[in-house]
Amino acid sequence: MSRFIDRVVLHVSAGKGGNGCASVHREKFKPLGGPDGGNGGRGGDVVLVVDSNVHTLLDFHFHPRAKATNGRQGEGGNREGANGSDLVLKVPDGTVVLDKNGQILADMIGTGTKFVAAQGGRGGLGNAALSSKARKAPGFALLGEEGVERDLVLELKSVADVGLVGFPSAGKSSLVSVLSAAKPKIADYPFTTLQPNLGVVSSGDTTFTVADVPGLIPGASDGRGLGLDFLRHLERCAVLAHVVDCATLETDRDPVSDVDALEAELAAYKPALSGDASLGDLADRPRIVILNKADVPDAADLAEMVTPEFESRGWPVFTISAVSREGLRPLTFALAKMVEEYRIAHPPAAPKRQVIRPIAVDETGFSIIADPETPGGFIVRGTRPERWIRQTAFDNDEAVGYLADRLARLGVEDQLVKMGAEPGCSVTIGDVSFEWEPQTPAGVDLTRTGRGTDARLDQVERIGAAERKHAHRVRRGLESEDPENQ
Repeated sequence: MSRFIDRVVLHVSAGKGGNGCASVHREKFKPLGGPDGGNGGRGGDVVLVVDSNVHTLLDFHFHPRAKATNGRQGEGGNREGANGSDLVLKVPDGTVVLDKNGQILADMIGTGTKFVAAQGGRGGLGNAALSSKARKAPGFALLGEEGVERDLVLELKSVADVGLVGFPSAGKSSLVSVLSAAKPKIADYPFTTLQPNLGVVSSGDTTFTVADVPGLIPGASDGRGLGLDFLRHLERCAVLAHVVDCATLETDRDPVSDVDALEAELAAYKPALSGDASLGDLADRPRIVILNKADVPDAADLAEMVTPEFESRGWPVFTISAVSREGLRPLTFALAKMVEEYRIAHPPAAPKRQVIRPIAVDETGFSIIADPETPGGFIVRGTRPERWIRQTAFDNDEAVGYLADRLARLGVEDQLVKMGAEPGCSVTIGDVSFEWEPQTPAGVDLTRTGRGTDARLDQVERIGAAERKHAHRVRRGLESEDPENQ
């Protein structure tokens, strides 16, 4: 038996970028071939795509984890690694994507609409791309970045063209079973329906879907009963049909009071979506009233009495019997007409254009704060410093030196000096903590000299030729160690 799943939690993992390659060109009679390590490939993305052939989130219920493939590592000979393949997940039309905090990330309407749920990591640069005038043959390469991992909540809100609304045991499931080939559970106790039942109805040239929403009770918009979980399925229904039980045995209920109570719940429910993502408030949808169980004599009389009241509100009223199938044909044609009018006024939504807003690659912003857990320590935050940390192989001294040069050019070292950092203090960037050693010790003034000269070159302890000759003669016993005694 198939299950209707309208809400799932999906854990998506994008592919990891491939590592760069550190290689040197080797060829006969070419001892200085130079670096030729290629870049790593990009990791695959996880992409959600609306497919008209998918109608439920059942697949994600049984397979809640999705992972794209990783990028391949670069190779020598300037060969770049292959990119990871994107993982395309098909979702039904009307799927709403939320993060773990409940914030709406995407409302996917229209066949072909795409949403990148998780972006793959960038591949690391090989030593060929890292070579420069100052570093002609790098002995290291950058590591690939990890892909994005996060939990997403998928909710399905587009269920049917006609939504059947009513109290428990009003006959909604019975009506769906006689209008379509659907076989929902039918019993003589309340809350028989625990999940929406879908049925496809054909009337002339019009085919539409009908949803049997679990029974609503007063307070459903505040979470009472089962209504709150399924009221969202009414957000995109073109027509709302009140199914009224005219043969109820409860003395405090009548068709008019039942409809008024449900109308109050529909008006109190606020859809999570707005604009072109939904059809507005539920109170503004077209209405139709279906007075059910007319096969009972008293129910037929009651239906005849309350019909003028509903007609005065401008709502079409149909008296039917789901058991004897009385009045179903006129009802079917009326529903088909209302659905067709809606479709003409609201043509199918075209796939939304994907808007790409790339982040500027020259973003140099970073911040430094005092480490609350380490006295005298600092924490460096910023997109580029944290990315550089992830790309660095800390078992390679040259790669660590390259990282230090990049941080110094960004201005991290100068900012640490201004904040009073001392050599040997703890500095944390991302997940890595290290002892900070500035490239130029703070407080040391360099002696300025003329162009082409450097006073530091004179501060050497190299032994001259005369001293070496004197030491040689001393060893042979030709001279004494004290030149004054000669």
